[in-house]
Amino acid sequence: MSSKTEISLESGSQVGYRFSDTFRMKGIRVKRIKKYWFLIGLIAVFLITVGDPTGIIAGSGNWIKAHYGPSIVIFVIFLVSGMLLEPEQIRQGLTDFKGILLALGIIFLMGPLVAVPVAWTPLAAGIKIGLFLVAVMPTTLSSGVVMTGTAGGNIAHALVITVLANALAIVTIPVSLDLLLGLVGSMTEVVIDKVSIMLKLAFLVLVPLFCGLGIKFYGKSALNRITPRLQIVNQCLILAMVWMALSPSRETILHSGPEVVLVCLLVFVYHGCLLGAAALAIYLFKLKRGRRESVLFMGAQKTLTLSVILQVSLFPEYGIALAVCVLHHIIHMIMDGYLAGKLAPAE
Repeated sequence: MSSKTEISLESGSQVGYRFSDTFRMKGIRVKRIKKYWFLIGLIAVFLITVGDPTGIIAGSGNWIKAHYGPSIVIFVIFLVSGMLLEPEQIRQGLTDFKGILLALGIIFLMGPLVAVPVAWTPLAAGIKIGLFLVAVMPTTLSSGVVMTGTAGGNIAHALVITVLANALAIVTIPVSLDLLLGLVGSMTEVVIDKVSIMLKLAFLVLVPLFCGLGIKFYGKSALNRITPRLQIVNQCLILAMVWMALSPSRETILHSGPEVVLVCLLVFVYHGCLLGAAALAIYLFKLKRGRRESVLFMGAQKTLTLSVILQVSLFPEYGIALAVCVLHHIIHMIMDGYLAGKLAPAE
């Protein structure tokens, strides 16, 4: 009787351990999904938009994009970013000159330099032009700021880099792009509407940012209670931006054939090189947590909107160049989405 009881107890404990292990494994999986949900969302947006056989999802994205969708989303992102800023973050962000200079160096020097060897490869001219357009771009207007915050970095520092980089790009793009295009024999003259870009930068970045800061000043206690939700709102808005950016290029990507694989590999390596350059700069200049995230994301990321505008106006005959710009944006978002989740502070 005693031995049977012992066996029964032992069996019960084994079952208990199995249940405990099962629940523990489920808990680990849930934590991983929560940590990398933004990355999962980016991949899902890409697969659903491109893979939808009806084209309805891409068509909806095109309609929203044509009706000021991107501008509205960017405005809201910076409004929310202003509401998330803390006074100490603002002070540190404005005075971190080393981080600002490192990020700008990666954007305007390393970006074009890393693209130079592509000029000497046997790749198609359209692919080269597409990568050169990407290489001379300033940092993203919105996604880099959001990912910096997700990774635990200083949002204010990321915002300073955003404004400076996009303002300086008015001067740097014609020079850098002319030099890169000269390597492949192109004589296209690069003309940029400087006034339009400055007005857009002021309206989409500075105006909502200061409005958000005003809301933060008068409603700080209420906003502090919903800070995690505001961060999630910004991440969801970035997913909407990716959807609207991808929708017009769906047909180009689908009909580019085997070149798509080559382009994906090229832009993956290109962005990896910029991330490596940023990581090396962070290591050499001993940037600590809280300062390094903005250099990593803002330095390596490239805006899509301006590259598409230049491609359509200057190189409409090279459809693959548009695919390079869009695929680079999607792939570098996925790569950085993984990094943002990896670097995110533990809850």
